[in-house]
Amino acid sequence: MTGRSEAPAVPSATGPDAGSDVLEDDLLLERQLCFALTVASRSVVGAYKPVLDKLGLTHPQYLVMLCLWESSPRSVRDISDALAQEPATISPLLRRLEAAGLITRRRVEGNERALAVALTPAGADLRRQATEVPGIMMARLGLTREQVASLHRTMMDLIAATGSARN
Repeated sequence: MTGRSEAPAVPSATGPDAGSDVLEDDLLLERQLCFALTVASRSVVGAYKPVLDKLGLTHPQYLVMLCLWESSPRSVRDISDALAQEPATISPLLRRLEAAGLITRRRVEGNERALAVALTPAGADLRRQATEVPGIMMARLGLTREQVASLHRTMMDLIAATGSARN
């Protein structure tokens, strides 16, 4: 990255080649939305790591636990839909959370193919510690609650615009 805090000024739209200059600037790496989102995502998830390490969770496991702290039990399909991930991606996370004693997985009565995922008492107790995570992360990132809400709305708009959300 260039270390600059702002994108370069867009050239004036005057002169015979002004339009092509603007189009050329559109190809600058620092102007690419995909690049900014990739770096921001990696950076934010990396900033979560030491905070989540204290809870004994990886970031993907934390997301699963957030789903279960909202509602437990839930089906694997419900969790995968909430996280916009395939069930095959969620299953290894669930196995590790079960091995850690934070969740249970049981067949749904009357539907041998479906699994109900529920919090154990230890998983429910972990929520108390996790309530500190959002505040710690806002402080680490230097963001206010309002800024986080605004960023979240923008990201959700992008997700909707790409049709990536399965919810």
